[in-house]
Amino acid sequence: MQATIYKSTGSWYVAKSATGEFLQARLPGIFKIDGDITSTNPIAVGDEVTISMEDGGQDTAVITDIAERKNYIVRSSPQSRHKKHIVAANLDQAVLVCTVREPRTSQGFIDRFLVTAAAYHIPAVLVFNKKDVYKAKDIEKFAHWKEVYESIGYTVLLTAAAAGEGIRELEQVLHNKTSLLSGHSGVGKSTLINQVLPDLQLKTKNVSGWSGKGMHTTTFAEMFDLPGGGRLIDTPGLREFGIVDIPKAELSHYFLDMQPYLNSCQFNNCQHLDEPGCAVKEAVEAGEIDMERYLSYVAIWHSIGEKDY
Repeated sequence: MQATIYKSTGSWYVAKSATGEFLQARLPGIFKIDGDITSTNPIAVGDEVTISMEDGGQDTAVITDIAERKNYIVRSSPQSRHKKHIVAANLDQAVLVCTVREPRTSQGFIDRFLVTAAAYHIPAVLVFNKKDVYKAKDIEKFAHWKEVYESIGYTVLLTAAAAGEGIRELEQVLHNKTSLLSGHSGVGKSTLINQVLPDLQLKTKNVSGWSGKGMHTTTFAEMFDLPGGGRLIDTPGLREFGIVDIPKAELSHYFLDMQPYLNSCQFNNCQHLDEPGCAVKEAVEAGEIDMERYLSYVAIWHSIGEKDY
């Protein structure tokens, strides 16, 4: 029987069968997936699997096979930075919920997410939430980021989930697509989902007053069907987003604003740091590539170790 994984708790999974029935499913004692042996989770939300009903069980099944993934997005495992954790699979797009304040999302975090999405050929969308708490300087900051990222080709939205602003535009972006929703804890992911799917009533918490960081409200990744068509995957809030499986020499290929200049550098193996004749650095100096984006590239490049891929 074919099914799709809708929720992963680490040991048990919720699978939706082709007939629309939700079943509890588990892995057998021995289950190996070629190519993903360094992953901390062999099965992820969004995976298409084959299941068989357990003897004597009416609503429990065993996962016997996994279909080839169209794509997937990973982050470094919280348990081991040299292993990867598959966040979700078979995506049409990855949506990063950001905030300019309460809590502030750093540009470095945004760029790490975009690099990972590009590396796995997943289109990315940026949703800046909590517009209702932005001050004048925050609006200016958002306007700058909107200009930068839209010029690269990314879709950028502004929402105020608590007030219901921008929800219609978000629904249009999500329509008929399987979308991963990610971001720091406290950026309002659950509130946004409650606006799009009000019957869910996901739990929400305020940002921690003493730290300025969001409180975790989602424990496991889970997928929900959208009423107008499409599926939305909610993920646990991230405090950081570690780059995995990307060699230093390939990093610039996943900065989409750098791509047009890569073949114009003096050296084929240019890393765009201190080399002479670097077309990327010339583009930065000319204002054709945003300086903060370039600084993100440098920071990520230095953070990639020889064993991180």
